[in-house]
Amino acid sequence: MKLVDVCAFYAPKGGGVRTYVDRKLKAGAAMGHEVVVIAPGEEDRIEERGPNARIVWLKSTVFPLDFNYRYFNDVPALYAALDREAPDMVEASSPWRSASLVGEWPGEAPRALIMHADPLSAYAYRWFDGVAPRPVIDKAFDRYWRHLRKLDTQFDMIVSASQGLSDRLTKGGLAGVVTNPMGVDPGVFAPAHRDVRLRKGLLELCELPEEATLLIGVGRFAPEKRWPMLVDAITAAGTRRPVGMVLAGQGRDLKAIEKRIAGNPHIRILAPITDRAELARVMASADALVHGCEAETFCMVAAEARASGLPLIAPDEGGAADQARASAGWIYESANAAAAAETIVEYCIARESGIDGPRAEIPAPRVMDDHFAELFASYERLVQDNRSKPGPRRAA
Repeated sequence: MKLVDVCAFYAPKGGGVRTYVDRKLKAGAAMGHEVVVIAPGEEDRIEERGPNARIVWLKSTVFPLDFNYRYFNDVPALYAALDREAPDMVEASSPWRSASLVGEWPGEAPRALIMHADPLSAYAYRWFDGVAPRPVIDKAFDRYWRHLRKLDTQFDMIVSASQGLSDRLTKGGLAGVVTNPMGVDPGVFAPAHRDVRLRKGLLELCELPEEATLLIGVGRFAPEKRWPMLVDAITAAGTRRPVGMVLAGQGRDLKAIEKRIAGNPHIRILAPITDRAELARVMASADALVHGCEAETFCMVAAEARASGLPLIAPDEGGAADQARASAGWIYESANAAAAAETIVEYCIARESGIDGPRAEIPAPRVMDDHFAELFASYERLVQDNRSKPGPRRAA
């Protein structure tokens, strides 16, 4: 099977989507498939990733809200690339404009939409929760729901990584939703990478003694991640327990986060960690991962923390909540700094008392290759069904 992924979210400095796509290129080739990623880039070029795996970069315009990303602005060039590749199966990896373009592409291949983003949670619910109930918000954003329902008619499958998101999409009128949790990059994250000297050094960086609790936050510096809220929560918790946080990431909200930290010596922003092995070592050397975003579709960072043996402190909605519940983690009310602070204090007390449980007993998530094996098998069924049906695949 030849799979082409039209991935608007893939970027050299990307986060979870880049991790996911990089593994898909390897896993697909290992399972006997050819995987091609079409991504918006600085220039037109082809990047070989080994046998049966490559990235086709199309020259595209910088995304104005985040300069790390670009968007497909040349539709004929995108369609020409799809025509040249002649895929058996096509993916779109964003529910925005690129999904509409893939849905309207006149090719005959079946196609799937991977819900790497949950815009309603990331934007609409984040902006208006507390102002109006969810049904009212959904009604106000019915134009987006109509967009999703149209995509549902254009795609053979809508792939969701969490049951909560799947339930909301189905309730909103989508018929083709399939839940397939993702997973972690195999062989990278593990409790064995814990380094007590590194932990001590990170606590010293936070001006805290070795007995203190060290939390780690990992992710893009973007509004939906709610880092300023977590800074407030940890600052408040720090008045009751010795607790600090190191934050690893990058993004446009760096200045806002630094301003909220306001000289608190117990919260430090690390230089971006681009090496996966180094991130695994830093993550395993913390005591717990703290997360603030209720809009995650899967939450790769939380899964990697679980694989590292870390307890999770997460909001009660979204993919991070799914990961925390699956590993008996600590959950607080979403978007509530006071609730997050209280939960952090409760975790600190449990850790200090030795009752937070052995790290090795934290259930690890599935590995990503299991996700891909399930996904590719479903794609092969769609390809076979498509080949057995005479006539045009669908009306554009």
